[in-house]
Amino acid sequence: MAAPVIALLVIALLSLLVVRVGSTALMMTGISWDTASFQAYSAFFGVGFTTKEAELVVNHPVRRRIIRDLILAGNVGLTSALATLIVTLLQSSSGGDTMLMLAWLTGGLVVMLFVSRLAWFQKVLDHLIQRTLERTGMVRALDYELLLRIQHGYVVSEIEVLAGTFLAERTLRESRPWDRGVVILSIKRDGHTQSGIPARDDLIKPGDILTAYGKETDLLAMTQPFEPTPSPTSKS
Repeated sequence: MAAPVIALLVIALLSLLVVRVGSTALMMTGISWDTASFQAYSAFFGVGFTTKEAELVVNHPVRRRIIRDLILAGNVGLTSALATLIVTLLQSSSGGDTMLMLAWLTGGLVVMLFVSRLAWFQKVLDHLIQRTLERTGMVRALDYELLLRIQHGYVVSEIEVLAGTFLAERTLRESRPWDRGVVILSIKRDGHTQSGIPARDDLIKPGDILTAYGKETDLLAMTQPFEPTPSPTSKS
């Protein structure tokens, strides 16, 4: 009788661990922890939130792979274990056994959630996850939250410059992304990253991959079609 409860608790524990791994992996690609955690939970549990933050995730090859794996992991095991537990409870002939199983299940989930929220436990777990991900080569640790003091809503991300967008075929002096709260950190062209910090006279070309820092909404605006502001015409 206890087997379904134990199975569900184990799968719930593994689910929390998988989401934590996914959140850490996404954070290591340069996005804020709040955004990484939200997207990891959304992908794993299949809630399907559509946000501007999600666009930044799916447009990045490494983040897209992480989200894909979370979606796959979230659709195997948990549903079948929960179904097994419900069937077992319904078929149980003893009301006392059913109440005992529910009590064990509730107590196990409460203890699990309590332990998972302990600060020291989260710190140790995140350290182990990051070291493991670095060794496997899945993602490269970019500790931008420490170096740039990233707050919620700010990210370091890669932008692919497309023809007709805000930065394309213009120098940084002309486009002035810093006026929009965006800092260009590096330019990658034809697979090679240019040395040094980009200068104001550097011309941005379609196909360039830019590493940029700023608000997620501002970075997303850089990828939208550019519509020049019409100059005022004098009346005759």
